[in-house]
Amino acid sequence: MLHFKTISDYCEGINIKAPKHPHFDIRSFEENMATVKSEMPAFRHEFYALAIRADGDGKVITGQFSDFPEGTTVFFNTPFQLLSWDIIPNWKGYYVMFSQDFMAQSSVLFKILDLFPYLKMEKSIPFNIPLADLPDISSIFGNIWTEYHGNNEDKFQMIEAQVYLLLTKIKRLFESQVDQELAEVSLKAADLKLLSRYKTLIQTSFYPETQLETFANLHSTSYYAQKLSVHPNHLNAVVKDISGVTALKHIHNHLLVLAKSYLAQTELSVKEIAYMLHFESPSSFSSFFKKNTSQTPLEHRQQANL
Repeated sequence: MLHFKTISDYCEGINIKAPKHPHFDIRSFEENMATVKSEMPAFRHEFYALAIRADGDGKVITGQFSDFPEGTTVFFNTPFQLLSWDIIPNWKGYYVMFSQDFMAQSSVLFKILDLFPYLKMEKSIPFNIPLADLPDISSIFGNIWTEYHGNNEDKFQMIEAQVYLLLTKIKRLFESQVDQELAEVSLKAADLKLLSRYKTLIQTSFYPETQLETFANLHSTSYYAQKLSVHPNHLNAVVKDISGVTALKHIHNHLLVLAKSYLAQTELSVKEIAYMLHFESPSSFSSFFKKNTSQTPLEHRQQANL
């Protein structure tokens, strides 16, 4: 499976020109259409991407979402998430890409994962926006593009401010259309931070490169509670109070997201997927999958590839 560690690697891999900066890039889709690979098998990258598609045809699968919305769509991709596409080279819109190093060095953006939790959601839900909001969002992208291609010494200060504005605008749309619960709930800062750390730990624990202890049980809330230095009962109480589902359910949801992504976008066998997701056996994985989806893994793969 393709894995792009840097933005430059990604640009080379999809056959578009190299970025002007190693940790940040912005493009209009129109810039890429002449050379971009119209079909990409499942791959991962290690940076964040945020895009607005004003128009364009073809099929895109981001994470587990194979039913990519038609029309004006906002979508984002998080590090290590599976992505694939088979598109018509007629896309219009913009996208930005930025690395974790870019965020870390920015006095404006270094806390954005706390301020904009949708950037680290394993669901990474693509969603439509009203046409009335398209000019505002396109204008912000356009301002970033202009600064990026300009020669002002302080251009990245302006870019960081515009990216923050863009993220705020997208957050408002995301919370109003996708995650009402997240937008409405009022939480103590410590509890929200614990939930954030818990969800991040689940995600990173399943990264292929992660080195785990010999007896690590990634399906157990006790494992994560120990890593977070809290009692399992406290972890479950905080997570359930904030999100409405148990700490164990978060693990199961993430397993299902990964499983559906692998089944829909790769040719890995059920056995290979089972062991990649740290199940004891292929049969235990199949039982888990059917219990939670009412389908066998192979039935899901067949349906996803129709």
